[in-house]
Amino acid sequence: MRQADEDDRLRAAAFSYLDRLRESSGGLVLRTEAEAFKFEGRAFPLVERQRGIRKIAGFDAAISILTTYAPRPDMRPYADDVGPDGYPRYKWRGSDGSTFDNVALRVAMTQQKPLIWFVGVAKGIFEPVYPVWLVGEEPEETQFVVAIDDELREQWSDATTFHPADLATRRRYADVVVHQRLHQRVFRDRVLLAYETRCAICRLRHPELLDAAHIKEDSEGGQPIVPNGVAMCAIHHRAFDSFVLGIRPDCKIEVRPDVLDEIDGPTLQHVLKGVHGEPLWVPRNVRARPDPDLLEERYERFRIAS
Repeated sequence: MRQADEDDRLRAAAFSYLDRLRESSGGLVLRTEAEAFKFEGRAFPLVERQRGIRKIAGFDAAISILTTYAPRPDMRPYADDVGPDGYPRYKWRGSDGSTFDNVALRVAMTQQKPLIWFVGVAKGIFEPVYPVWLVGEEPEETQFVVAIDDELREQWSDATTFHPADLATRRRYADVVVHQRLHQRVFRDRVLLAYETRCAICRLRHPELLDAAHIKEDSEGGQPIVPNGVAMCAIHHRAFDSFVLGIRPDCKIEVRPDVLDEIDGPTLQHVLKGVHGEPLWVPRNVRARPDPDLLEERYERFRIAS
């Protein structure tokens, strides 16, 4: 097997390669781009077709893990989830911990090698999260524990060794990091792709100014799935969150009556009052369109606020 320093240089080069791709694309990486990585003049694909765990020949430790895109989390072939301590889990390949792929993950965990986590946001499109580390293994659940930042890696220990108050503190920190670095980014990418990178209200197409607005907030039990999201520019997202504007279940936009009665400058006139009664731009894929039940629930709250 190759020397440890070559493994470290390979990983550093892979991270730099992904940095360049994400800078030019706004954060996303195509499967073909991940497969095109080269190190010191040789091709070393960072993902492998039909396999979620990538180990490069000649190296002991896996270099990447992959979560397949699915419209809903329950449609994925493996049920990766978050544990009671707030740390994500990544399932073994199959149920035999001694298989080739699982051994490669165990070596990465033991040697504390940083990995890339390719999270599918559409077919053949990924949000790469890196570096991440495997910090624990739960054989009974056939899964590894993943730390997605260095602080989580440093503070990891088995949850059973923590006082309940300390565990609650760690859980709060882990929740914030995982939400911001994993769930929020992936949710935004999936929603913006479904809406063809445009605001569903004003049609603005500058991705740096676009958000994924939740119809039902995750704090209220809303799932991070595309039918629970709408692509909006920053100002319309703020207006939606504060109930200045609402979306009817038939996807028509309404502005709060008192705001319609206001007299102000061009921003109010064109950006807010101008969209009242207009149809929401919805994805071509019917399954990606806003869930009517979620819209109705949200619209009732808008009506109360009006």
